[in-house]
Amino acid sequence: MTETDPIPLSALNHWAYCPRRCGLIHMEGEFTDNIHTSRGNAEHERVDQVAHVTTRDGARVEYALPVWSDRLGLIGKCDVVEFWPDGTAFPVEYKHGPKRKWLNDDLQLAAQAMCLEDMLGRPVPRGAIYHASSHRRREVTITPALRELVIETANAIRAMLASGRLPPPVNDARCRECSLKEICQPEALAESQRQTRLREELFNAME
Repeated sequence: MTETDPIPLSALNHWAYCPRRCGLIHMEGEFTDNIHTSRGNAEHERVDQVAHVTTRDGARVEYALPVWSDRLGLIGKCDVVEFWPDGTAFPVEYKHGPKRKWLNDDLQLAAQAMCLEDMLGRPVPRGAIYHASSHRRREVTITPALRELVIETANAIRAMLASGRLPPPVNDARCRECSLKEICQPEALAESQRQTRLREELFNAME
């Protein structure tokens, strides 16, 4: 990717989880699977098998629906969008884990809603995260704060791409679950940065 390309909606999720992970995937093309990403991929493949259905409540359900916004410079795909008889569009993002709130998932859902709004010319005030492990939905209101965060995150990703520099590792609990830990080497980089800082402090103390 370059800074002039549309930002994939998945990149917003990656950045909110860890900016360095986003850079490794979308700037350097690095990716490896672990049990969490494999489960997520399997869940998305299962959802993507169906084109569209009509529910007993009268909603038309579209699966794997491409979405984009030229205004925001975003592009991606909704796992599911429910189109209700009153014209309401309701995006649903599938995640493999149990029901719990993650800002990076809500951010990705908000970006889907904003793309749908630009495509359809009507408000999309709500959506949901479907947690496959617990078979439960968590409804999300697309608040002004979430909308602003979508724009800020997309701008941050573009700035990273323009600079060509990877963000520093976070080196915290998130690293334990990350499939890119071996590529990122957060502990080694953190130790290198610590040694550099100690040398600088020692040099300054001797002046």
